[in-house]
Amino acid sequence: MIVDLEDLLGILEGVRANKKIVFTNGCFDILHAGHADYLKKAKSFGDILVVGINSDASIRRIKGEKRPIIPQEMRAYLLDSLKPVDYVVIFEEDTPLQLIKAIKPDVLVKGADWDIDKIVGADFVLSYGGRVERIEFCFDISTSKIVERIIKLYCL
Repeated sequence: MIVDLEDLLGILEGVRANKKIVFTNGCFDILHAGHADYLKKAKSFGDILVVGINSDASIRRIKGEKRPIIPQEMRAYLLDSLKPVDYVVIFEEDTPLQLIKAIKPDVLVKGADWDIDKIVGADFVLSYGGRVERIEFCFDISTSKIVERIIKLYCL
C-alpha cells in the first residue's frame, strides 16, 4: 500500500505491539532482480516491510538532473506490487533520517556495500535496541549499470 507518513504512523501504531517492523530505503529507479532479491531478504527480518523511496526531486539532487528515469508515482506502484513489500512511503529529503526517526523500525536494512557507520539512522535504531542488518547482493546489477549498458548498445 502506498501511504503518506501520517497514515503509515497510524497503521504502525495499531500493529507495533505484536509485529516486527522492518524498514529499508532507496531510489529503486529501474527495478531489477537485485531489488527483488534484496526486498525478499529484507522482509525475512520481520513481519511488516516498509520501503521509503526518494522523491524525484531528492533523486535529482543526489544523482543529477538526468535521474530518475522512472517517476516516483510509477516507482511506488511497482514496489507496492512486489510480494514482500507491505508499505511504500515517498520522502522528499536527501536521506531517510526523519522517516526512520518517525517510524522507529525494529530492523533497519541496507545493502552490505554500506559500512554500518555510514548507514543513515543506524545509530538511532541501535539506541533503542533495534537491529541493523546488511544484505549481500546476489546479482551484479544496478540502475546505473543498466543505463550504461543501454548507452553502450544503442548510442555508439
